[in-house]
Amino acid sequence: MFLTIAFYHFVRLKNIEQLQPFIQSFCQKNNLKGTILLASEGINGTISSKDINIYEFLKFIKEDIFFNANFKNLEHKESWATENPFYRMKVRLKKEIVALGVKGVSPTKKVGKYVNPEDWNEIIQDPDTLVIDTRNNYEVDIGTFENAVNPETESFREFPSYVDNNLKNKKPKKVAMFCTGGIRCEKATSLMLEKGFKDVYHLKGGILKYLESIPKEESLWQGECFVFDQRVAVTHGLSEGQYDQCYACRHPLSPDELKSNKYIKGVSCPYCFNKLTDKKKTGVIERQKQIMLSKSRGENHIGDDQNLNKEKV
Repeated sequence: MFLTIAFYHFVRLKNIEQLQPFIQSFCQKNNLKGTILLASEGINGTISSKDINIYEFLKFIKEDIFFNANFKNLEHKESWATENPFYRMKVRLKKEIVALGVKGVSPTKKVGKYVNPEDWNEIIQDPDTLVIDTRNNYEVDIGTFENAVNPETESFREFPSYVDNNLKNKKPKKVAMFCTGGIRCEKATSLMLEKGFKDVYHLKGGILKYLESIPKEESLWQGECFVFDQRVAVTHGLSEGQYDQCYACRHPLSPDELKSNKYIKGVSCPYCFNKLTDKKKTGVIERQKQIMLSKSRGENHIGDDQNLNKEKV
């Protein structure tokens, strides 16, 4: 079995150019695979290996003196798989660990109030609270919290425009935001505070921690939660959901949508069938053909990395 961990931590880092090769070398020596992003505002990553290697990494990143205790409070989420979902190890330098595109906005400077899962229901049931789902449309499509507003974004970079166009002149008393694992909504609170909102909250640990902690009979979650790994979606107790995924456009697909004549595995689905050009269709058909040939030979095809999605946790 392979253990996959997802983690992020907002902290001011001054030496990311030195950290990059140091972390890359450790990961390669310990047979870790996945992606880690480093920026001046912190770290964000998803990696997988045998559990003993993962635990060595956590000890390394929290305790090595080279990190100046910057990651001693790093939290992570775990999932298990029979195969490693990644084929390579990459440590990349970025301007942001989650791309919002607004200069100067970072939770290392100012951040909203953290809400533990057991207190979340009370916050979002308050009639004075505007509840905002900071995830993208394809994630919201399969599940969200009761009475939450969908900003209808295609990427997190569109969220600032949503705020300016919809909330700037009618600031609610309270704003409570959430996302998959906590990183986007945490950064969104920094944006909101910069824009003058006063009472801003976000769900600590995100939807995943809520589904893990709150019994189904007490939950205000509706539907399933899209995740950026081989499970595609999870439900209460983090049980694997019923959704699959279109690996042409990345949209999650219900069992009924998988039966559509517009669904061709690895090529198209009802959400992207009419958007694909003939050239694109030819390309993804060839890609899927190579994936199937590799699997028939018992090999992993380099293009079959289903977990390298555009946004994590």
